[in-house]
Amino acid sequence: MLTHPTLDLLQNLGLHGMAKGFKELDAQPEARSLEHAEWLALLLEQEKTQRQQKRFESRARAAKLRHAACIEDVDYRAIRGLDRALFLKLAAGDWIRARHNLLVTGPCGVGKSWLACALGHKACRDDFAVAYHRVPRLFAALALGRADGRYTRMLRAIARLDLLILDDWGPEPLDADQRRDLLEIIEDRYEARSIIVTSQLPVDRWYEIIGNPTIADAILDRLVHNAYRIELKGESLRKQKQPAQNQPVS
Repeated sequence: MLTHPTLDLLQNLGLHGMAKGFKELDAQPEARSLEHAEWLALLLEQEKTQRQQKRFESRARAAKLRHAACIEDVDYRAIRGLDRALFLKLAAGDWIRARHNLLVTGPCGVGKSWLACALGHKACRDDFAVAYHRVPRLFAALALGRADGRYTRMLRAIARLDLLILDDWGPEPLDADQRRDLLEIIEDRYEARSIIVTSQLPVDRWYEIIGNPTIADAILDRLVHNAYRIELKGESLRKQKQPAQNQPVS
C-alpha cells in the first residue's frame, strides 16, 4: 500500500481527519481484514469528528465565555432553587432553535454567570454562534464604536449571533444612549435569535432600570414574553467553598 503518497494527498486536500485515521488504521494489523467500504466509513467518521471539534474550538474562542463551564459539571445539590429538569431541557438547545430567551436572576454568588456560560459552552458544541458580554462593558464598547464609526458594524455582528449572553444586567439605571443601544439589540434579535440575560434584580424591577416608560415597554415586551426563567436564591456559593479548593461557582 502506498502509504505516504496517500497521506500526502489527504493532507493536500485538507482532509486532516482522514489522514489521521488512515495512519491509525494502517498501524493496526486487524484493520487489514476490513473491506474497502468499511475503511472508507471509518475514515469519513474520523474526518467528521475532527471537523466538528475544530468548529467547536473556533466557536468557543469567539464566544469569549467568562467561565470554563460545562453542563456536565453543574451541581444540582447546591441549595439555590435550580430546577434540574428545566436546566437539562435548556441544555438540549431546542429553545435556541425556537429563538426563545432565558432570564436568570438571583443574588450575587449563586452561579448565574457560571450557568449561563455552561449553556453557552453547550451551544458552541451544538454549532451555534455564541458571544458573552458583561452588560457594562458592552455599553462602553458601543459608546466607543459610536464615536469612531464602528457602531453599526458592531450591532450587525451582535445581530448575527445565534445566542447572545448579556451578563450582570443592572442595577445601575440606563442613560439615554444605553437605552437606545439595548433597544437596537433586542429589536434585531426579536423572534430571530436568542438571548440569555443574568441579573441580581428580579425581572419586575427591570422596568425601573431602563427608565423611559416607552422604551422599557418595547424592550421588555420583546425580551420577556417568550423567555424561560431561572430564579435562583440562597446564600453565595462562594461562601460555602473552602478557599483552598478554588473551584468555580456552578
